Amino acid sequence: MMLVILFGLFQVCNALDNGLARTPPMGWLNWERYRCNTDCKNDPYNCISADLFLEMAKLMKYEGYAAAGYEYVNIDDCWMERERGGDGKLVANPELFPEGIPALADAIHSLGLKIGIYEDYGTKTCGGFPGTKDHIEDDVNLFAEWGIDSLKLDGCYCNASEFSTGYPAVGQALNKTGRAILYSCEWPLYLYRETDKIPYSDIARTCNLWRNTEDVQDSWESVERIIQWFGDNHGDLASYAGPGNWNDPDMLIIGDYGLSFEQSETQMAMWAMMAAPLYMSNDLRTLTQWQKDILMNQEVIAVDQDPLGKQGRRVYQDDKKHYEYWSRELADGSYAVVMYRRDSNGLPKPYTATFKQLNLPFKSASVRDLFKHMDMGVYSGKITATLPPSGSCKMFRLTPVNEELDNNLTA
Repeated sequence: MMLVILFGLFQVCNALDNGLARTPPMGWLNWERYRCNTDCKNDPYNCISADLFLEMAKLMKYEGYAAAGYEYVNIDDCWMERERGGDGKLVANPELFPEGIPALADAIHSLGLKIGIYEDYGTKTCGGFPGTKDHIEDDVNLFAEWGIDSLKLDGCYCNASEFSTGYPAVGQALNKTGRAILYSCEWPLYLYRETDKIPYSDIARTCNLWRNTEDVQDSWESVERIIQWFGDNHGDLASYAGPGNWNDPDMLIIGDYGLSFEQSETQMAMWAMMAAPLYMSNDLRTLTQWQKDILMNQEVIAVDQDPLGKQGRRVYQDDKKHYEYWSRELADGSYAVVMYRRDSNGLPKPYTATFKQLNLPFKSASVRDLFKHMDMGVYSGKITATLPPSGSCKMFRLTPVNEELDNNLTA
């Protein structure tokens, strides 16, 4: 009995305990768009300097992104010097951050926003900068002193077999700081390269969010591969997602160079269906109005942020894999539905999804188009939508019109 009690206490002490991410976090992250561009002399407009992060924070505040829910301004790799300081502490690159990270944190906090930073569990970051291995407590205490609100921990330059102890050790150190710091892990991303047996129960006890698969690139092909991966692996993922813990398909690239209007709608819709963190990686200074409208679509964001926290899933795919349907149960008893066309053949076509294919536990529902912001009326048993080729979708919210439930269907 004593051993059981002690084991339980050990589990509690080593579990993440920060009360954060009750819904998927939202914000901005520089990596996909700006990468490791530290050349502020020749490219001051695009280098990853304090000026860039503060400018993005101001745009988030004053152009409506913060009001829509985006709150984290996240610094990724390459922010630091190549060597630690004489006292063993990490040092921000003074050319990029001449006043230091604390000053930037203060400025971002003054806007009512939060700041995130990047490190790596290994001996080096993926960009070759100092990693946190053998410096865990010193580094997380430093981040807490700086006023950091989120830590992304990568997994380069270390053996993946060490993750089961390393990532929890960092989580425990974060707890000890006394500061609520969101914890984003790359743990399963590296394991998938070696095994299909991923310890998601341990990961969910340790991390607020975790990257599952490849980095998103600035192309529709990359986004589509991620969507299909989540569709194919739903059974391994969804049971571990919920308030405080989220699967992370990586950044939103809406507003970059790779997506059409329709494909931008689809990425936003599918990330909401997957209950994904919504981290934009784009240049907020150059977005068009339609890109802003998609990113700040409150009805789609409401699906992503639904308090039930139940991850949506692919419920139907045709034999040729030309189109598919996704469904997500929401806290008020309604369902979000996405009808998604993958093929690139010819003209727009009508597609009909039955309520049975959508796995809906009701026979009739009022239907609302979440991108047109339009009530479509009451539908019984099926819904039809016309979809253009090459990655378009329709996203609906279906609310039952009566209390009659079909017990033969499951949510």
